[in-house]
Amino acid sequence: MAQSLENSWLEWTREHIAQVLGTGLFMDARLTRVLVNEDDGSSTFSVQYKASSREALEIYHEKYSESYIKLGHEKFGEQVLSFRTELELIDEYRVTGNMN
Repeated sequence: MAQSLENSWLEWTREHIAQVLGTGLFMDARLTRVLVNEDDGSSTFSVQYKASSREALEIYHEKYSESYIKLGHEKFGEQVLSFRTELELIDEYRVTGNMN
């Protein structure tokens, strides 16, 4: 992803994340850069949303998903590749106490 395209995409994505969170259907979101060296010099990113419930995710798909996908395609066309994957949390672990 060329630097100007990357900057434009990141700016748009931050606004998009705010819109998605504004639906009230998600508890939080995480935007990350995937740390891989792509042969063509492009960058890879991940946006992960945590839905408040399965029902909330289904409402999102019914009411919002298609229009948000369309907006991304209108803005970036074939310059950006995206895909969606649903994950089910099995267990979650946190470090507690002093690690020293």
